[in-house]
Amino acid sequence: MEFKLKHKDGMARVCQISTAHSGFLTPVFMPVGTLACVKSLDANDIKDKLDAKIILANTYHMYLRPGSKIIKNCGGLHGFTNFDRSFLTDSGGFQAFSLSKNSKHYDKGIQFKSHIDGSYHLFTPQNVLDMQYDFNSDIAMVLDDLTALPTTKQRIKISVDRTISWAKEAVTYHKLMQDQGRTLKQNIFGIIQGGTDYEERKRCALALNEMPFDGLAIGGLSVGEENALMYETVQNLTPFMDENRPRYLMGVGTPEDLVENVERGIDMFDCVMPTRNARNGSFFTSFGKFNIKKTEFINDHEPIDKTCTCYTCSNFSRAYLNHLFKAKELTFFRLASLHNLHYYLDLTKQMQKAILSNSFSQFKKEFYTKRGK
Repeated sequence: MEFKLKHKDGMARVCQISTAHSGFLTPVFMPVGTLACVKSLDANDIKDKLDAKIILANTYHMYLRPGSKIIKNCGGLHGFTNFDRSFLTDSGGFQAFSLSKNSKHYDKGIQFKSHIDGSYHLFTPQNVLDMQYDFNSDIAMVLDDLTALPTTKQRIKISVDRTISWAKEAVTYHKLMQDQGRTLKQNIFGIIQGGTDYEERKRCALALNEMPFDGLAIGGLSVGEENALMYETVQNLTPFMDENRPRYLMGVGTPEDLVENVERGIDMFDCVMPTRNARNGSFFTSFGKFNIKKTEFINDHEPIDKTCTCYTCSNFSRAYLNHLFKAKELTFFRLASLHNLHYYLDLTKQMQKAILSNSFSQFKKEFYTKRGK
C-alpha cells in the first residue's frame, strides 16, 4: 500500500491511498458490504452509480457463510463479487460485542457460537488473518478486544492488554507469511482500544505505533458513549497516532460524526447507517434528515434533495419513492440506498475540496447552517 499525506488544514487531512486494486483520496467513506454485498446493490451499482473506490466486508459473517475457502476458490472477494476495487475486511472483534450473548473472550482469542447453526468457533490473531488471506482483501484488520461502554477500568485494562498482545502476535505472523511469499499485496491495520479512558487509549496507541502496521484504526467508539465523549476521545488520541499512516475510525457514524472527526484528523470511515436508514425510509440530505413515509410526500414531485446529483434524485420524485415504500416494493431499497450512499460519498468529496483550499472551518459552519444548527 502506498500512502501520501497531501495537505492539512488544521488537523483535517487529505491523503492519497493506493492498494493493489484502487487508489483514492481521504477523507473516505466505505460502504458496508457485510456479506460481500452492500444490501440491495451489486458491484455495478457501487462502481458505476456511486464510484466507490473501497468497501468493507466482514470476516465473521463470511467465514460462517459461505466460508473463506469457497471465496478463495472463487478468486477471493474481487472474483466472488465482481467488485474489482479495494476491500477492507474486519476481523470479528466487533461481532464479539454485537453478538455478546454468543461469544466469550479468552486471552488466546474469542470463542463464538454461530448464530446460524449453533456450532462453536475460536477466532485467534492468526486464524482471522488466514481467513482474510483467503478473501484477498486489500486491508485486513487484526483481532482486537472490544468492550461495551460504560464499563469498569479493570475491564478496559484487560481489553488493552489483550489488544496489544494480539496485535504483536498478528504482526509477527503476517511477517512470517510475507517471508514465505504469501499475502504480499495485503495490508494490515492495528486497532486501538481503551474505551474513553485517556491513559489506556494513549497506552494502546503508543504500543501499536511501534508496530509495523500499514495503518491504525480507532475501535470501541459509538458503542454507548455520548457523542461529545467520542469526539473528545478522538481529539485526545490522534496526536498519538503516526501521521504518516492512515487513521480509520471504525463504525462511525452520522454525517455530523464524519465532519467532526475529519476535523480531528481521521481519514477513513464506515457505517451501516446510510443503508440501514434507507431501508427504513429515512433519507440524508444537505438540509438534514427526513422520512419519506410521511403523507406530505404523497403528491410531491420534487426529488429527495434538489442539490443532489445521485441516480435517484436525477430520475425519481418523492411521490414515487413514497409510493414504493408504502407498497413495500423492493426497488425502494435500491433507490434509497443509492441516494444515501451517494450523500455520504459526496460529503467526503466536499470535505476533501475544503481541506485542499484551507477552508474547512467555513465548510463546517455552512454544513451546520444548512441544518438550522
